[in-house]
Amino acid sequence: MSEIRIVRDYAYPVTRVWRALTDSELIPLWTATGAGGRPEGFAPVPGTRFRFVAKPKPGWNGIVNCEVIEAREPTLLRYTWTDDGGGDTTVVTYRLEPAGDGTRFTYEHTGFTGVGGLFMAQLLGRVRRKMLSDGLPAVLADMGDDGRLRPGSTLRARSLAGRRNWTAKRPAGVLVSTWRWR
Repeated sequence: MSEIRIVRDYAYPVTRVWRALTDSELIPLWTATGAGGRPEGFAPVPGTRFRFVAKPKPGWNGIVNCEVIEAREPTLLRYTWTDDGGGDTTVVTYRLEPAGDGTRFTYEHTGFTGVGGLFMAQLLGRVRRKMLSDGLPAVLADMGDDGRLRPGSTLRARSLAGRRNWTAKRPAGVLVSTWRWR
């Protein structure tokens, strides 16, 4: 079995990182550095069925069906992940914990099987690392203390996705990235 495990330290409180990860209006801003998925019907409440909708690509309609299976605000979110075209159901887990003056965020995506699963884990791992190294830090830096984007923010899902070699100013402490194969 293959899995993705990415650990990032952000110089922001756990509540701010949780908000960026779970607010349906903020999610497309940091996922724009990948496939640009936007959640439809998402709430961090167990039993909530939702889907991520992204731009379709050859061989993929751009839709992933999900269900929240565990949520403990502001430290844990776990949901299933199934391609709309079928295939294995995998599990995505977000873990947040205080780390110094900031937050340690651990992203795990488990349950990939076979050669196809190995390929998907490699592909999604690259995309997720970019989202968590470039997209999420940009959103966190543009958020005010109220958890909303600051007035005058120029972040837009489309503008981030269209930039080549786009990089955000990374906050101090965005250091660690790991993943492993099983």
